[in-house]
Amino acid sequence: MIPPDISPRWRRAGIELGLMLVMGLFMGTLGPYGTGFMSVGQRYLYWVACIMGGGAIGIAIDEGLAWRAGSFGRRLAATSLLMTPAVTLFVTGTGHVVAGQPLYRSDFPGLLWQVFVICVPVMAFRALVWRSQRVAVETRTVIETRTVTASPLPEAEAAFRQRLSARRRSARLIAVEAYDHYLRVHTDAGPELVTLRFADALVELAGAHGFRIHRSWWVAAGAIEAVRWRRGAGEARLAGGLTAPVSRAHGPALKAAGWF
Repeated sequence: MIPPDISPRWRRAGIELGLMLVMGLFMGTLGPYGTGFMSVGQRYLYWVACIMGGGAIGIAIDEGLAWRAGSFGRRLAATSLLMTPAVTLFVTGTGHVVAGQPLYRSDFPGLLWQVFVICVPVMAFRALVWRSQRVAVETRTVIETRTVTASPLPEAEAAFRQRLSARRRSARLIAVEAYDHYLRVHTDAGPELVTLRFADALVELAGAHGFRIHRSWWVAAGAIEAVRWRRGAGEARLAGGLTAPVSRAHGPALKAAGWF
């Protein structure tokens, strides 16, 4: 697993806490699921604690699934399902401490469903916030020390996409890998083998936002999640749990974009 830098980690943690705090205050204002009987102070304390504590559980699970879960939908569903039992227990304990609710609840199965219904939008909102950080303008702009690049104009990849099956033609392009006499095209709808020389693929993708990071790999700029560089070589973690090698010859492009 590629360890993130320490300073971005703490910055991201602060943003995560801020997001959860705002969502907790919003739920405290609404007072759903029978929490209207609590005093105003109790209600806000309860929801802030539940959302922030439950969110921490969900984030830990979600980060553990980052390399395995695949697409956004599968990752969201897996995270929400796995976090629900633990968050439900946390919610039960919080209700006991804040409002004196019993620890043993006969409606525990129903509470599981209520927690799941909240977990899905909370984790989806978090994921969409971070996804939006990788969307930028059509021209490259340096934000802090990293080059953030938007998805290219449709025509930039049009010729290359025509080589894909109908199912993957409109999917998110993640990477292109030279594979024997073929290309393995990685998309968020799954990989596909294409008969084409890697050099020809690079020509067709010349207008797209991406990097050649190895003699046999091209990756879309927006699909890069992290890069590790050590002793003249490295690897890039990509969307969908992919890992691609970064060679000494092609590493400078990623370095110039602020990835290491």
